[in-house]
Amino acid sequence: MFDRLREDIRCFKERDPAARSAFEIMMLYPGLKAIRMHRRANWFYRHKCFFIARWISQKAVHKTGIEIHPAATIGRRFFIDHGCGVVIGETTVIGDDVTLYQGVTLGGTGKDTGKRHPTIGNRVMIGAGAKVLGPFKIGDDCLIAAGAVVLDEIPSNSTAVGVPASVVKRFGVRVTDLDQVHIPNPVALEINALKERISELEKKLEEKE
Repeated sequence: MFDRLREDIRCFKERDPAARSAFEIMMLYPGLKAIRMHRRANWFYRHKCFFIARWISQKAVHKTGIEIHPAATIGRRFFIDHGCGVVIGETTVIGDDVTLYQGVTLGGTGKDTGKRHPTIGNRVMIGAGAKVLGPFKIGDDCLIAAGAVVLDEIPSNSTAVGVPASVVKRFGVRVTDLDQVHIPNPVALEINALKERISELEKKLEEKE
């Protein structure tokens, strides 16, 4: 237990440049508190003590602002930075050395049964506000950009951005001209389409008059 705690603290210290000491991390970091409480909740869940498991997980939400379902499977050296608004669903599986930032949702779409949430590979980084929704896999060594909405599988060693997310890099090589600054705005595209349709209808109306 203490070896695992030391490993977690070392992980937080390595990935957060603002961390000053192990004591500070252990006492004050909500991400570490949420992970430690999830391990207890998960133990009770696996031993079919479902009420206690949920009680611990809900207590963690009130303390940290991070909601992890007690049934979720999480690997080693899991790092949640800031953490407020993070939601991890029941059938989520997370590999080792994964990093999540605030506002990330690993959730479902409401259309699936059984396995409803994503599987996250090893050494994945998911940026602030990103949503990964559905029972598919994010491969190893992937980067999901802040604000991305991922609805389909992402292969290993990829960078995905946008709404809905698309792969823009594989193994560090750009595969499209899309980037985080110049991503398409779906609302603007829809408005432009409506403007064009209104213009067409106005011309037809003028012709009839």
